[in-house]
Amino acid sequence: MFITLEGVDGAGKSSHLAWLEDWFKARGNRVRMTREPGGTPIGEKLRELVLHESMHPETEALIMFAARREHIEQVIRPALAAGEVVISDRFTDASFAYQCGGRGLPEARLAVLESWVHADLQPDVTLLFDLPTEIAARRLANARAPDRFEREQTDFHARVRAAYLRRAECYPQRIKVIDGSRSLEQVRMQLASELAAALESLA
Repeated sequence: MFITLEGVDGAGKSSHLAWLEDWFKARGNRVRMTREPGGTPIGEKLRELVLHESMHPETEALIMFAARREHIEQVIRPALAAGEVVISDRFTDASFAYQCGGRGLPEARLAVLESWVHADLQPDVTLLFDLPTEIAARRLANARAPDRFEREQTDFHARVRAAYLRRAECYPQRIKVIDGSRSLEQVRMQLASELAAALESLA
């Protein structure tokens, strides 16, 4: 099973990564936790470039998909073939949200890259943590030193959020919107419900 977590910066998805790993392990699954950009030695080097170096939006998109290609071949496919549950902090939906929604690149251009890099691979479930951009910004205000994306203005993050929600409308069977403004307990109740339903559908 391939699960991805998505959402604007500050939406709270990272707060649930360890819980998700424990949830699956409690059911007897072997779990591979990973992230994008990153997940491999090459991917982690490319992550540092994307998060901290200024570049053209098209360069940014190409680097993201280059890191993704390596990630798929070195981590995701082997783990799935071995029967593991793969949980990735971000995947291709993030590229459509940040590079298309945020930066303004044409979706058709990224669709070509998506088809080239992983035409036959999509997540089984995507958990989209949604939060109004104003609340997300307040959460980030007291966080660690912000990266290049987190330093963007509010309108950038609003475009990213809108792009994510459009993706959820287009792929409702895969993308499950999680209200990140609720309590930790309420969010995890919804996560457990969505995951249990997904497991049942794949059984």
